[in-house]
Amino acid sequence: MILVLGGDVAREQRAAALAARQGLPVVVSGGSNPEYARWLFEQRQGLPPSQVQLDYRARDTLSNFTSLVDDLRRARIRHALLVTSSDHMDRALLVGRIVAGSRGIHLTPESVDCADRCQPEGRRKIWGDGLRAALWVLSGRDLKSWAATQRVPGLGPAAAR
Repeated sequence: MILVLGGDVAREQRAAALAARQGLPVVVSGGSNPEYARWLFEQRQGLPPSQVQLDYRARDTLSNFTSLVDDLRRARIRHALLVTSSDHMDRALLVGRIVAGSRGIHLTPESVDCADRCQPEGRRKIWGDGLRAALWVLSGRDLKSWAATQRVPGLGPAAAR
């Protein structure tokens, strides 16, 4: 299957082309508005509605995976092409390999060039989300969300900025 992390319509465009070429099902997590997405996948690429699932539960990279991973496991998905922007891929792969890997799902990166829009992510952001993913696997809770409710210094809403 193809798993698209929302945030840039170029990601959905790449996934639509891949799905049309390879006949794979697509799940878009937190993507563009449903009207555009349906037009892109169904009308522009000619994919049947049953081949595309739009999911809007995710709020960030961690929840792109945590909101879907058990659904994918129940659907017996063992491998997914991960579509995201090249400047987001390191963090997405780290988080995804921890979360999806905990359910036996292998990810293969399919980077979308962000060209002049690239904003490289720092190690702190990458490893911070990796830690959040590991703690989610161990506890079933997102440390960042929990900390916001507990007012833990350095982890609450001010730290998210």
